[in-house]
Amino acid sequence: MARSDVQLMLDVKGGDEASFSELLQRYRTPVVNFLQRMVRDRATAEDLAQEVFLRIYRARKKYVPSAKFTTWLFRIATNLALNSLRDGRYHHLEVSLDAPADENTAPLDLPSKGRAADERLMDQDRSAFIRRAIEKLPEKQRAAVMMHKFQEMDYSEISEALGCSESALKSLLFRAYETLRVELAPLVGVPAESGMGKGAEI
Repeated sequence: MARSDVQLMLDVKGGDEASFSELLQRYRTPVVNFLQRMVRDRATAEDLAQEVFLRIYRARKKYVPSAKFTTWLFRIATNLALNSLRDGRYHHLEVSLDAPADENTAPLDLPSKGRAADERLMDQDRSAFIRRAIEKLPEKQRAAVMMHKFQEMDYSEISEALGCSESALKSLLFRAYETLRVELAPLVGVPAESGMGKGAEI
C-alpha cells in the first residue's frame, strides 16, 4: 500500500532520502506543468520546480502535518511563480501565447464522451484556445483557476496556498470565471451574457 504524502514527508523529516525521492517523483510533473502555465516558459518552470523541492527539503526538520502536503507544495510554487513574474527576471523568456503547448505539458482540454479520431485536430485547437484564455488572466486568478480546475484542490487548500481568506478566494475565482466565460463564449457557442456560473466547465 502506497504511503500518504504526510507519511512520506514525516519519513523525510526522519532522514529517509528515498521518501523524498518518492515525493519528487510523485509531484514533479504536476508542479512543473503548473509553473509553466504561470510563467509561460518551460525552462523557467523547471528551474522554479527545482527551487520548490529544494525549499521543501531544507524545511524538512520543521515539517508539521498541519495541512495537506499539496497545499504546502503549491503555496511555495505559487509564491515563487508570482515573485518571478513580479521581479521581471523571466520576462524576456516568455513565449508567445500563440505558441504550441509543450509536448510534456498535460492538456488543458477537458475530456468529452464519444469523440471520434477525426476530431483530434479540433480538440487541439480547443485546448490551445482554453490555454490562451487562462494565460491572459491576472497572475493570482490564473493560479487559483489552475489549482481549482486542474489540481482539483478545494477552497480551503487554495486559499491557504494563496494566503487569502476563502471569501476572497471565491471572489477571485468568480472574477476569473466571468472573464473566461466571455473569452470562451465563441468556443462553446453561447452568448457571453448567458452566464458561465461558478463551477462551470471550462
